[in-house]
Amino acid sequence: MTQIMKKLLLISLTVFLMSCAGVRYADKPALEFQDIDYGFDVHFTKSEPRIAYIDEGSGDQTLLLVHGLASNAGFWRYNIEALSREYRVIALDLPGYGKSQKGDYPYGMHFWAETISGFIDELGLENVVYAGHSMGGQIGITLSVEFPDSIDELVLAAPAGVESFSPGSADWLAGVFTMEGVKRTPEPQIRSNLSINFYRWDNEWEWMVEERVRMAKAREMDEFAYTVVNSVSAMLDEPTTHRLHHVAHPTLIVYGRYDGLIPNRYLNPGFPSDVFKKAHEAIPNSTLVEIDNAGHMLMIEKPEAFNTAISSFLNSGQP
Repeated sequence: MTQIMKKLLLISLTVFLMSCAGVRYADKPALEFQDIDYGFDVHFTKSEPRIAYIDEGSGDQTLLLVHGLASNAGFWRYNIEALSREYRVIALDLPGYGKSQKGDYPYGMHFWAETISGFIDELGLENVVYAGHSMGGQIGITLSVEFPDSIDELVLAAPAGVESFSPGSADWLAGVFTMEGVKRTPEPQIRSNLSINFYRWDNEWEWMVEERVRMAKAREMDEFAYTVVNSVSAMLDEPTTHRLHHVAHPTLIVYGRYDGLIPNRYLNPGFPSDVFKKAHEAIPNSTLVEIDNAGHMLMIEKPEAFNTAISSFLNSGQP
């Protein structure tokens, strides 16, 4: 049996076991977005949209961590403490997510890149290393091309925006996500969806399931669902595969060997290594690092290896 077949069998078994795990958090009270515990103090910008951010450590370089689709700054909780021993580490909530301001904004790659550029200016940050996970990686590609003076180096962690979709596939994928679907996803399905992000699910990460289940009852859930749906459309409507060769910053591409989301298993079946190697070949000054026994959430599943990849890249430019 090939490794990919073993992985698919493991995913299917994990999804089945997770679905059998039952409902654990339905009776717990609503978790308002402002009450989510990231494990670190949270600060806010003064300009609108107000951005919530964690600010830890110090150093000659500022590592700016940007989360992916439907997540928040708390998804970097396994990385911030270690990385802040060498760098100033800032992890932000994108507008529309987490504790940041929500509303009828033109959510998209350009909007977020422009907002982040303004965030960097407002805080007076220098020597900025942008590190984006998944959708945050696609935003990083856009930022690098459209606002190149805002950052000095780029880290793309399992980045979206490096995989092409046909017009028909993009339309189908965009149609899968609806506000009602985001708001009403049942707990077993939430657990199953999250497990696909990992090479091997561990109950240590049940906090993500509880957070998501209880968030569904929050006052800002409609705004969050609106953001998620528009985020998916933006990722497809503002592709970045054709812009990769314009990325001039020194770039680290780091991914999990068993990424279950990139490439899309239904629309673009294949191996993660093929997609990320192609991105590496397209970005002129890039370094490629594969982390074994890791899936899409590599910074959570293998935090030490992920942190080491970043430190090695920044210290020597080599994996």
